[in-house]
Amino acid sequence: MQALPQVASCDIVVFGGTGDLAMRKLLPALYLRDRDGQLTADSRIIAVSRAGLDDAGYRDKTAAELIGFLPEGSYDAAAVDRFLERLHHVTIDVAEPSAWHDLCALVAPAARVRVYYLACAPRLFGPICSGLKANDLVSSACRVVLEKPIGHDIESARQINDEVGSVFAEEQIFRIDHYLGKETVQNLLVLRFANALFEPRWNSRAIDHVQITVSETVGVGGRAGYYDGSGALRDMVQNHLLQLLCLVAMEPPTSLDREAVRDEKLKVLRALRPLTGREVERSTVRGQYTAGLVDGKAVPGYADELDAPSDTETFVALKAEVQNWRWAGVPFYLRTGKRLGHRASEIVVQFRPVPHSVFPDIPDAAIAPNRLVLRLQPDEGVRLHMVTKEPGAGGLRLRQVPLNLSFAETFKERVPEAYERLLLDVVRGNPTLFMRRDEVEAAWAWIEPILDAWRESGSPKRYPAGTNGPTAATSLIERDGRDWHEEEHA
Repeated sequence: MQALPQVASCDIVVFGGTGDLAMRKLLPALYLRDRDGQLTADSRIIAVSRAGLDDAGYRDKTAAELIGFLPEGSYDAAAVDRFLERLHHVTIDVAEPSAWHDLCALVAPAARVRVYYLACAPRLFGPICSGLKANDLVSSACRVVLEKPIGHDIESARQINDEVGSVFAEEQIFRIDHYLGKETVQNLLVLRFANALFEPRWNSRAIDHVQITVSETVGVGGRAGYYDGSGALRDMVQNHLLQLLCLVAMEPPTSLDREAVRDEKLKVLRALRPLTGREVERSTVRGQYTAGLVDGKAVPGYADELDAPSDTETFVALKAEVQNWRWAGVPFYLRTGKRLGHRASEIVVQFRPVPHSVFPDIPDAAIAPNRLVLRLQPDEGVRLHMVTKEPGAGGLRLRQVPLNLSFAETFKERVPEAYERLLLDVVRGNPTLFMRRDEVEAAWAWIEPILDAWRESGSPKRYPAGTNGPTAATSLIERDGRDWHEEEHA
């Protein structure tokens, strides 16, 4: 395999460096990039936390955690040893101005790219950035990465953006959404804009509707405390699903340079038809899982995991509309939930039926409309469902069959995880796959009226764990004469 180009020498400073995100995603991603030769020999990874560890203690902790979180077959003892040597740990209580001395001593002399990754609670984003500025740790070669959620409403999002923006210029701020780093999501851009087959028909004249689904079999588990103050609309729809909708619906950018893609995504968010008042009741469904069976195993309900009654939604389905020339009359159905019957993330583009059948002896129902399915997980790939003739000499018999592009089978190599790609994009200073401030605030402006209406409309509808969500979600799409796409998981 051809060697991958190295990024510039850098220091990657992870605030929250002993936390779940760092151990489960960030450090495995950095190890894999190091194993593949993309980190220079002098690049360092500096964890910041209140854990009180020295370098050796942090390296021991990381070595133990990597075994559980690395992809199967990717553990290489020599590569792990080399990676561990890059690791350092600094103990800081960010609320204490006098606690920054050790970090200053470790990073101040290095005149190179420095990435501050804030893998911690959003309430700490402002204080950390203020601490960096007060200790003269910010330069034009620095970038800062913000993990979601960026606020819990538009006012708090603006406050965080103001606090971080008072220290870092907008081009230095990378608001990460790991869904934008997934291979299939990026392949959507290639599919649309590098194939003459699709873009001429990527509009309301040819497309009937679009479905975007992110379903999980897991519950909230140890995140119950955080999740109860958030819910599925904030946790998944405001960022992940709306970003996917933008990539499906946006106009062709002039190029893939720093701002062109983000400019087009912003136009989509601003074109979303507002959902307010009674329209929220008609176009949205919220649910909460109760006890049930997932993969044949009994699992508790959300209230049992929280150990308290709650009206927080663990499931959302909604109907969105993009009010512009390209998409007039084409609904976008979004749904996401926990403790559902299968794990899958996919985008389904449902085309319209052929305008006239030339097969008089074949029912129209047998000529199924084309459907494009982009699978984000667990088996990344693209399927185009087409109608073809069944083999045989006994007359015409039609059947819909998929043209299947499985990335694993076609490319015969490991598909990099989203964080691997996005972390190196930060080092390179490429913001294309990250959210800009105006995107984040436009998404909150659309979501917030839904939250306001829900506060006045009672409790979420219950659904047993292991099902496809509340029956009201089925009614949401069926009253338009459509069905949720489920066949991939049958």
